[in-house]
Amino acid sequence: MKKPDQTMKIENSTSQDIEEIFRLYRLATEFQKTRFTVHWPEFDRTMVETEIAEKRQWKIIIDNQVACVWATTFDDPQIWEEKNADPAVYIHRIATNPVFRGNSLVERIVESAKEYARLHQKRFVRLDTVGNNPGLIAYYTKCGFDFLGLLKLKSTAGLPAHYDNATVSLFEIDLEGASPVVNNKEHTR
Repeated sequence: MKKPDQTMKIENSTSQDIEEIFRLYRLATEFQKTRFTVHWPEFDRTMVETEIAEKRQWKIIIDNQVACVWATTFDDPQIWEEKNADPAVYIHRIATNPVFRGNSLVERIVESAKEYARLHQKRFVRLDTVGNNPGLIAYYTKCGFDFLGLLKLKSTAGLPAHYDNATVSLFEIDLEGASPVVNNKEHTR
């Protein structure tokens, strides 16, 4: 574990980062296989290249090394269904370089996402994770998210393979106040 210092910065990923992004995805998938039943598939390179071109792929740099990557979007209808109409920033695919685990990088991402949401007049910061994972639920709650409950996905066409026939845990930060929390209940939207 390497402790962050004054040289930490958050910025958009570039096309020069693509190999490192996929290396971190592979490492995250290997880590997931040791802890969870559901793990990431190999992601589509074109999807990531599009995110980079649209400035929706991010990185944390510490001491000139990529410490963490993630993607954002303003639209996530297959997962958030009718709530997708809400003004929100959605966070996806957080992958941390193992050298930098334990440095509260998700908390940094959350703070950055809040600023980004306010800049773009969005009320919510949201994320999801596949399955009912009490450890991740506790962790994301510790990072400031409200756990909204579980949702069985209806349509996953076009989503990465780990969403096929999945139930997801939904998380949200309401920047204008407390959002209703529906802990540990299956949503049937």
